[in-house]
Amino acid sequence: MRRTFIFLVALALISATAASSSLHRVQGGRHSSDPAGVLYWSQVAESTISVGRPPASSEVLNGLVHAAIYDTVVSVEGDYEPFAVSIRRTGPTSLDAAVAAAARGVLVVRVPGQASTVESAYAAFISEIPDGPAKINGIRLGRAVAGAYLALRGDDGFDNVVPWVQPPPGPGVFEPIPPGSTPVDVKLKQVRPLAFDDPARFRPDGPNSLTSHAYTVDFNEVKALGRIDSTERTPAQTEIARFWTEQAMVFYNRNLRNLADENGLDALETARMMAMVHVSAADSLVGCWEAKYHYNFWRPQHAIQRADTDGNPDTIQDTTWTHLVLGNHPEYPSGHACFTSAVTRALTDYFGTDRVPWALTSTVTGTTHSFDRLREIRAEVTGARIYGGLHFRKSMVDGDDLARRTTRYVLQHNFQEEHGH
Repeated sequence: MRRTFIFLVALALISATAASSSLHRVQGGRHSSDPAGVLYWSQVAESTISVGRPPASSEVLNGLVHAAIYDTVVSVEGDYEPFAVSIRRTGPTSLDAAVAAAARGVLVVRVPGQASTVESAYAAFISEIPDGPAKINGIRLGRAVAGAYLALRGDDGFDNVVPWVQPPPGPGVFEPIPPGSTPVDVKLKQVRPLAFDDPARFRPDGPNSLTSHAYTVDFNEVKALGRIDSTERTPAQTEIARFWTEQAMVFYNRNLRNLADENGLDALETARMMAMVHVSAADSLVGCWEAKYHYNFWRPQHAIQRADTDGNPDTIQDTTWTHLVLGNHPEYPSGHACFTSAVTRALTDYFGTDRVPWALTSTVTGTTHSFDRLREIRAEVTGARIYGGLHFRKSMVDGDDLARRTTRYVLQHNFQEEHGH
């Protein structure tokens, strides 16, 4: 049986009036159900999951919640195969009540520290839905979906305490930055993915050898462009580096909601698009972090400051070199490359084309970057992480490929139309 993440999320209270504010719009869909409830609970998940959490573990929880929302909507409206949980509705069923109960059920259990906030948002939201059999049936259905997901993911490893054990220091070996700190999301290396069992299933081949020409080329590139006071990085490149430093789960979830709204997606299609993206990204990031802590490759800061130890005569040491942007987890492969690749490739699958205009906003820079093709986003993120001094180019390429293979597997086996449609 396919399993799915279920984690509880910290909930930032958002106005429940969103439940009744959206228009009934759909382009080319079979339904015209209002997407407001799906969008509202996606925002609740985003706001609560991200409290005190880094992007990768946040996205694992986010993938879980969106999978539960998707299966709930499918249970009400049909047309697509569920991801993990199939429960038949009985009688008239309020879609909004079902979605709210499913999201609330997952969030309050997996992130108990935010349970009171989630409950407050739920109470406000559910009170706006007219009483009657449809509301009762919707709540019953959503609770059943949430309960099934919690049972499926009870042993997924997400809540395990996994201590950081520093490997013997040396050339190529990651050490935390700043020294003595705990690296980010060590536990993700042993979490069970949503769509398959083995987090190492798509593990890449590893970073370049320290004495290789390819490593030398990547070393010199990030050394020149990624230094905090680089004279070779342009102001535009600096803005690009900073643009992509917003908490990535929050960044993508917000912009995905905008994309769904701009394309007039109804509730079913919004739930499906969001679940396709977030499940693909969650599993890609679990695989990414498994690879990170498998290879434990050093960050450019240590690589450049200690280049006299790497055995490569063509890499020149600079003990004063410091990155523009900090990342406290092993360098290879790039987490943002994994994240961005999964998001853009899942969207390509959903829309059936790479030509998806998308204007992305960042709260860090307060700017908007507009793209005509999804591949352009991947290319900009590759540059951003090099300009920030975070990654070697090989890490970006291999992170992209890990997510490409993961996303292809996830979408080949899930989110398909029901037989007969």
